[in-house]
Parts: sequence; structure tokens; C-alpha cells
Amino acid sequence: MAGKQKRKLEDLSMDEFLLSGFDSAGEDASEDDASKQNVPRKRKARSAAPEMNDGKKGQASEHKDQLSRLKSKDPEFYKFLQDNDQTLLNFDDTDTSEDEEERKYHTLPSHLEEASSGDDDAEEEGHQKDSSKKSKKTVDSVKVTEKMIEEWRAAIKEEPTSRLFREVTQAFKAAVATTKGEGGDVCRYKVADSSVFNALVLFCIKDIHMALQKLLNLKPEKDQKKLVLPSSSPKWQRNQVDIRMYLSGLVQLLSCLTEATVISAVLRHVNQMVPFYLSLPKQCRHLIKQLLKQWSTGEETNRVLAFLALNKLCRHKQDTYLNTILKQMYISYVKNCKFTSPNVLPMINFMQQTLTEMYSLDTQVTYQHAFIYIRQLAIHLRNAMTMKKKETYQSVYNWQYIHCLCLWCRVLSTLHPSDVLQPLIYPLCQVIIGTIKLVPTSRYYPLRIHCCRALTLLSGSTKTFVPVLPFLVEIFHQVDFNKKPGRMSKKPINFAIVLKLNKINLIEKAYKDGLIDQLYDLILEYFHTQACSIGFPELALPTILQLKAFLKECKVANYCKPVRQLLDKIQENSNHITGRRQRAAFGVADTTAVVAWEKQIQEEGTPLTRYFSQWKKLREKELQLEISGKERMEDLDLPEIKRRKIKEKKTEDKKEFKELFESDGSSDDDGAGLKVKGQNGGQGSDDDEEDLEDISDMSDDEGVEEGDSDGGNSEEEEDDDGEEEKPSKAPKQRSTSALRELAEGDEDLVEDLELSDAEDD
Repeated sequence: MAGKQKRKLEDLSMDEFLLSGFDSAGEDASEDDASKQNVPRKRKARSAAPEMNDGKKGQASEHKDQLSRLKSKDPEFYKFLQDNDQTLLNFDDTDTSEDEEERKYHTLPSHLEEASSGDDDAEEEGHQKDSSKKSKKTVDSVKVTEKMIEEWRAAIKEEPTSRLFREVTQAFKAAVATTKGEGGDVCRYKVADSSVFNALVLFCIKDIHMALQKLLNLKPEKDQKKLVLPSSSPKWQRNQVDIRMYLSGLVQLLSCLTEATVISAVLRHVNQMVPFYLSLPKQCRHLIKQLLKQWSTGEETNRVLAFLALNKLCRHKQDTYLNTILKQMYISYVKNCKFTSPNVLPMINFMQQTLTEMYSLDTQVTYQHAFIYIRQLAIHLRNAMTMKKKETYQSVYNWQYIHCLCLWCRVLSTLHPSDVLQPLIYPLCQVIIGTIKLVPTSRYYPLRIHCCRALTLLSGSTKTFVPVLPFLVEIFHQVDFNKKPGRMSKKPINFAIVLKLNKINLIEKAYKDGLIDQLYDLILEYFHTQACSIGFPELALPTILQLKAFLKECKVANYCKPVRQLLDKIQENSNHITGRRQRAAFGVADTTAVVAWEKQIQEEGTPLTRYFSQWKKLREKELQLEISGKERMEDLDLPEIKRRKIKEKKTEDKKEFKELFESDGSSDDDGAGLKVKGQNGGQGSDDDEEDLEDISDMSDDEGVEEGDSDGGNSEEEEDDDGEEEKPSKAPKQRSTSALRELAEGDEDLVEDLELSDAEDD
């Protein structure tokens, strides 16, 4: 019975064993028999077991005494034990050692730590042996030197072998392990010097690719019309483990590097190793993760190299990787478009171009992505239009939303013509037009300009008519360009990096100047897309009428000049199309003839297209200056530079005025009065100098607006101190003295000048 009990206890798990009682095995064995007799006996057996366990203290003699007392105390249960379990009644002293040994399992916690089986001892011995082996390995690790690297380089160039490649791979693994900052795995080699690390990595980047091609008997990629995977080589299975180790180390190295030049070198090597990654899916997935990181956050060169590797992976295994990579690239693009600045804008344009190229690989997959994301943009717009809350407006009027609209306009315009993507043009245009109409206030004119530019791109590339002109011409009537600006600004507003204007911007002079420039650009670009259309005169007529109305109302010459020039070019192109259309010998219903006629006009060119090509070159240079911002800051007249020039002018003016007063003092009463005032009070020259400062500051910084009908009297009207006469007379006398010098010898002319001075006084 004790043997059975011991085997059953060994079969139990540790938790079950601790929860079970010492006599649970005997009780379980006798439970079925007790159930056959009657239930009370079973209950008494259960109640008697704790009593036995309490009286028993780990000794067989005490257990026998308990059984003898049980005979007199409960003879019925004792008889039951005789019939069913004789081994328990015939208890022997030899079981004491076993009981005591089993008793150890029930004492917590010290005895459990002391108890151990042979298997545990073997495991401990095995761990000790493994640790000793590891310690031996660490002790026996070979230190890599530059001499070893040179020997490997020479040997691998002559004849690469599997054994040699394994040694290089082990050394490269040890070098990559040092970048983790931890102990890492135990390696055969050890790289402890930075110069050795650099030499080893440089050796692998330069020579491993060619060595693997020789080792696997692969032809160079230039000689192959179609990419052949290295896994097709008969030597692939023999070297697969080492190649996998090397590719994993290369990805690990790419994730740890921070220097842009080193990352660039590693990415060039990764582009060479793309066929090997395509043969190992797990390593390829890890590589894609690192490439997406470099494409979205790396330096400019690293972004390009990462994109080339991603594009190569997708071109050769579209079914496996294209869908996943496009999704991750779009998410990375949206994350990077949260803020826009002159430094970030080139990166956003690069991501748009590369994403467009990736979408061009498979138009079916592109349609699925574009449909989902354009629908998502439409849902945000619908919520904003129905709920009309600030939060819903902000979900649409932000940089991420606008850049997504621009992205899909670029994708659809670049991939045109495409029967698959053609149905997406109309819903995208509706979403953009709805975005413009959501909050049509003057503060969001920059956002409207971005949307109109996207629509112009889409309309011109897809040959689809989109009504963009009404949203542009409307601005001419909503903004009062005749109103004087409330304040002057030192630098222009860069509409390329602005979505919303504040109230201060709306009263600045730079706001209206920039708005006129943007309207000129957008209207000219849109008419250029329709310049060869046979219906250009009818399309341009409403705009011509509204531009003429604006020129009648506007009194500022700086705003009228570009609008008049734009109007002339539109009318010239309209007259040209009308003249060519009158000589046509086909009707409007003949679509084929109309298309051929428009193609011929496009080849010959129109006045507007010729002007646009010249204007575009100049405009691109200006846009580069606006995006960078550096050259524009150099071109600006900063206040410090202006004041230095003013000081130099003040000294010259002071000398000139001094000579003027002294020479005119005897003949001119006003001049003498000024001279006496300076002599008596000692303040005449200082007051004159302050007045000159006011004039120079007003003319240079915040004085007369160019083209203003009020001339330079705006500051004098606002000033009520009555001291405007002094600064106004000084320049007048200076001009008079200059004329006197020219009129020397002509007495009549001198008298006329004196009379004019008297009339002015």
C-alpha cells in the first residue's frame, strides 16, 4: 500500500501534491468500496483520517497504537478495514523510513528545498556544464584583428568557400553584438576595438555580395533579364544558416546606427542583398520595418536608398509585400504631415512622389487603398458639415487632411489614363469642393488656395473640367483692396506653409500683396490647362468680366498692374482661339475632329502657353526662395542695416542744411529765423534732426504705401501736434537751393524761385 501510495504521489504535480492529504491515496482507494456499504461509514472514515494524522508523528509505533485504539473505539470501522485494506492494519516498522522520507514533502519551506530527485541533480549538473562551457567559450573567444580581416579579404577575393564565409559571418555577428550594449549571445570571435569594428563592417559591405555570388554560382544582376533568387542555387541549403545569420546581423546593425553617412553605406549594401532577403521571409519582414523607418525619418539620401529597396522588394514579390508596404507607407506619410514648415515641405513632397510611384505598381491594389482612404476623408467632411462643431471642423481643417487630399490628386493625375482609377476622380473633387465650402471665410483663404491648386493639377492632368475659377474670382469681391492696411509687416506671408490666418495678418499689407500674387498664379495656371480647349472663349468670358469690374473699383496701382496683365493675356488667348475656330470646317458635334483640332493647337502653341512657360521658370526660382527662406532673409532690408544707412544720410543732410541756412540767412527771413532759433535756444538743429528721423523712418518702414492715392500725407493727417511744417519746409528749401545753383546767371529764374518761396510761405 505504501508503494502504491508513493507512486501515486509522484504522479501528482507539485501544487496538487501540496493540497492533497497524506492518506488521500488510501482514502481514494477505499472510497468506492465504502460507497458500496453505506454512506455513514464513508463519513466516519473521513472523520477518522484526520484523527489518525493528528496522533501520528511520523513514527510507525504511534500509528499501530492508533489502530489498536480504533478497534475498541469503533469495531465496525475496524472490521471494514480488515475486509478491504489488510495492508493498513498489518503496518510494519520498516515503513518508517519511507514515511519520514515522504513526510519531508509536507514540510514547508525548508524541506522542499532540501528534497531533490536524481533528474534535478542531472539538470543542475547540466546547467553547470553549460555555464562552464559558456565560460570556456568566452575565455576561448578569438579576438579579431585588422590583420585577420586583411587575410579574409584576400582569401575571399581569390576563392570564397563555405568555411571562410562562416568565419566572416561569425566575426560580423560578434561586431554587431557590440552595438546592443549588453553581453548578448556568446560568439566565437570577439571585437573589442573600434578600428577593427569599422574595418570589419567596411569589408563586409564591400566584398560579401560578390563573394556570395561566386560561392553560389550566381550571375550578376545586370546580365539577367529577370531576377533569379539565390535559393535556386544548389549550394543554397549548405550556406543558408550562415546567410540567414549575416542578413539578421545586417538588419540589427541598421537599427543601431545613427550616423547618416554610415547608414547610407549600409543601405547601399542592403539594396545589393535584396534578392537574398527575398529568399528568407522572416529576415525580409525585419528589413522592411527598418526601411520604412529610414524612408519616413532618415536623411534625404537615406530616404531615397530606403525607397529604392522597398520598391525593389515590391516589384519582385507584389503579392507578398505590396499591400502591407503601401499601408505602412501611407500611415507614415500621414504621421509626418502633422506639421508643415519650410524645412518639412520638401520631405512631404518627396513622400508624395515616392508613394505615387509605389501606387503605380498595381492599379488594382491602388484602387482599393484609394477608395478606402478617400471614403474616410469624405466621412470626416460629412461629420463636420452635419455636426457643425469646432472639433469636427478641426478634423478637416488641418494639415494631415489637406496633404492627404493633395496626395490622392497627385496619384490620380500621375496614373492617368487608367480605367481602374477613373471613377475616383469625381468623388475626390466633391470632397475638395466641400472642404472649400465648409468655412468660406477670409481667414481660411490659404487653405482654399491649397485646395484650388490640387483641383487644378487634377483637372489639367485628367482632362476633366472642374469649376475652380469661381472660388478664386470670389476673393476679388470679398476683400477690400482699396482699404489702407492697419499695420506694416517686415516679411511677406508664405502661403505654402499656412492654412489659417490670424486677425493681425488680415490687416497687414503683406496679406493683400501675397493674396494678389497667389490669385495671379492660380488663375494663370488654371487657364494654361484649358488654353488649347476649343471652348476657351466661353470659359474665360465670366472671369474677364469680373476682372474688368475689379480694375474699375480698385485704386491701388500695385494691385491693378498684375490683374491687368493677367486680363490681357487671357483676352489675347481667347482672341487667338476664336480666330482659329472660325476657320474650322467641322461642327461641334464631331468629337473626333475637335480632339484632333485641340491636339494641333497644343502642338503649335498659343499666346498663353508661351507666356506661361517663361513665367514658370521665374516663378520656380521665387518658390525655392520662399521654401528655403534663407535667401529671402538676406534680400530683406533689416532694420539694423537701414538705420546704419540713415545715420550716414543724417550727417550728410545735417551738413547740407547747415550750409543752406547760413547761405540763405541774409536773403530769406524764414531761413534767418531758423538760424536764430538754433543760436538762441541751441535746439534748432536737434529738432531738425529729429524731424528728419521721422521722415526717413516713415518713408522706409511705415510711411507711404506704394500706389496710395493720398501720397505721403497720411502721417501728417493723423498727427495733431502742429509741427509738421518744419520737416516739410526743410526738404523744400533743399530743392530750392539746388535749383538756385542750376539757375545761377539767370536773374529772371532766380526771381521766380523767390516768388514761389514767398507764395508757399
